[in-house]
Amino acid sequence: MSYNLKPKLLLLKPKKIVCSINTLRKYYDDYDIKNLADNIAVNGIIEPLIVNENEAGKYELAVGLKRLKAALLLNLRRVPCLVIKATNEDMAFLSLSENLKRTNLNFFDEAEAIKQIINRYDKTCLQVSERLGISSSALLNKLNLLKLSPPIRERIIKSGLSERHARIVLLIPENKQSLFLDKIIRDELSLSEARELSEKILLGLDAENESEETAPVNPIRKVAIGDARLFANSLSKLIDTMKNSGVEAYSRRSETDKYIEYKVRIIKPVTENYNQLKLV
Repeated sequence: MSYNLKPKLLLLKPKKIVCSINTLRKYYDDYDIKNLADNIAVNGIIEPLIVNENEAGKYELAVGLKRLKAALLLNLRRVPCLVIKATNEDMAFLSLSENLKRTNLNFFDEAEAIKQIINRYDKTCLQVSERLGISSSALLNKLNLLKLSPPIRERIIKSGLSERHARIVLLIPENKQSLFLDKIIRDELSLSEARELSEKILLGLDAENESEETAPVNPIRKVAIGDARLFANSLSKLIDTMKNSGVEAYSRRSETDKYIEYKVRIIKPVTENYNQLKLV
């Protein structure tokens, strides 16, 4: 990054600090701001805000939006700030990288911020991932979350679900996502339970669509066949390995008196050439 490596420490008036075009946060929790304000009232601002002095001589906030809001709530006359000199592009990366480290943003805000950087500064996913210090696959996983509709995103955030829950919802066909999310929230499904339900839906074996072919009428007598058992164990390990590597893969076993059937489904990645991917 090209910003000034020797920032100045100044006491600035909170009202003189403006939000830049790179401000990331979209959701605000007034309760958190109030708690932070109460803490600052007792202990002061321990960690300075980071601001950029632009060409017009104005101070643009790079890092510390919650501290700034708490200071305004307390009507503080001055706040400690590290003043840097940076381009808008450097400001965008600085703000995003700091928020990613602090987990100050929800995962949808993170994805929106990454998308803005890619589009605004004409970057590839590989360039952005390298600059942020995360893998290309992790960055793409975040960007994929933006495929969820705004109402679905809002419900996920308000329900306190995790990013991994959101990624499971994303696997479900769009016309079933709302009902699927209803069940996760209503039944308070864990990640493993949500994933198990999603596998049934993806394989067409959910309760509403289960066919007679995959639902045996009579109990089937289990026969211990060495080769079949070895194959089943190998398949299970393969599916686990693929999941641990970030590949969305699922298997489903059914059995009749004549045969044992395995269905495997592997979700295709968004693009195989992600190193050159740009968003439009």
